[in-house]
Amino acid sequence: MDDSNTSFWRRLPDEIRPQKQVMSSANMRALASSNEFLNGVYMPSNSYTFGHLPDAMNMDPACRVRTLLLQCAHAIDENAMEMADVLIEELRKEVSVFGDPVKRLAAYMCEGLVAKMQATGFALYRRLKCMDAPAADVLSAMQKLYEICPYFKFAYMAANGAIAEAFRNEQNVHIFDFQIFHGTQWIPLIQGLAKRPGGSPRIRISTVEDPTAQGYPIGGMQLVRQRLCKLAESLNVPFELNTIHCKISELEPHMIEHREGEALAVNFTLQLHHLPDESVCLGNPRDRTLRIMKGLNPKVMTIVEQESNTNTTPFFTRFREVLDYYTSMFESIDVALPRDSKDRVNVEEQCLARDIVNVIACEGADRVERHELTGKWRVRVGMAGFQPHPLSSHVNETIRLLLQSYNDSYSLKEEEGALFLGWRNRPLVVASAWC
Repeated sequence: MDDSNTSFWRRLPDEIRPQKQVMSSANMRALASSNEFLNGVYMPSNSYTFGHLPDAMNMDPACRVRTLLLQCAHAIDENAMEMADVLIEELRKEVSVFGDPVKRLAAYMCEGLVAKMQATGFALYRRLKCMDAPAADVLSAMQKLYEICPYFKFAYMAANGAIAEAFRNEQNVHIFDFQIFHGTQWIPLIQGLAKRPGGSPRIRISTVEDPTAQGYPIGGMQLVRQRLCKLAESLNVPFELNTIHCKISELEPHMIEHREGEALAVNFTLQLHHLPDESVCLGNPRDRTLRIMKGLNPKVMTIVEQESNTNTTPFFTRFREVLDYYTSMFESIDVALPRDSKDRVNVEEQCLARDIVNVIACEGADRVERHELTGKWRVRVGMAGFQPHPLSSHVNETIRLLLQSYNDSYSLKEEEGALFLGWRNRPLVVASAWC
């Protein structure tokens, strides 16, 4: 064994340095993010040899997979590539896209580690970005995730509730949506505004048509336009959908049409984290875009983001964050669909795997999944000139009623005007409004 691999075990952090103690499954999750995590495999540094992993068959299988994942990530971080190869080989014996939540997640994280080692992360990300998948498969996966988990519903209800309240007495309204996806978010809002006493306002939606952006509508913007226009016509709602052709990060104020008498709302649903910040680009499109939006003087700006810290954190810390965050996400899917469900595999592959791979395997401008915690977003948005606009008690109560139809392990918490949706008290998605 070369020196880099021999010294690897000496440099292994205390929290993943194996010792003679078997960890129970009951304690596994509680310790997953602590400095005591993974004291579970007897693997003395002075007796490790290639082709022979130490006897760890008595430990909890999920804990064993976590152990291997973290040790492999640390090996890569320490440039102990021969050691990483051995651990990858062992990992592949353990993972399965039809297994328990940890084994399913590990299947994608393992491929992310391989891509990291081979410097092929962005190529794998693009391949997973649904470019080659049939449109029907992608749409089916997104719809299934929408049905089985409340994440999208939570995001849409929180944002739409804040926007509807801001538009309460307006006759001409304009929504600037940075990524319209398939237009699903705006269907209930259009339906709600159509029922408003005195008639619906005139609704105009503008969005950025950036074919390079994640979430660009399968089949193009024309299908979204047809879908929303047909709905509005059936409800006798005056409606218009405009598109701006540019990269989202290159948006300029003059590209956004302002009409006299229109009330403006700006919407960022799971999109703002894709904009690079000062750590990636000197122009800092993330903060610059927020300042541009403030200059438009919107009545409200809604932001929905994942509550995760993967923007500027170093690789190993980032890897642990992905493991913790997506374990909760995969567990929430586990209670909704059977493990042998093809729909479930499709959801996890089409909706989650690409993000996981990007965070693990990519660096610099290629890493487009750059999440930040709410505290950091508050600083950014505040520096752009916005003030918090707490979601109303009506919106909060509506979302609480929504969660009653889902598993009891979902949690909802309000903090400083923002609303956090979590799984077993691990916050996953946060919604906030600003003015």
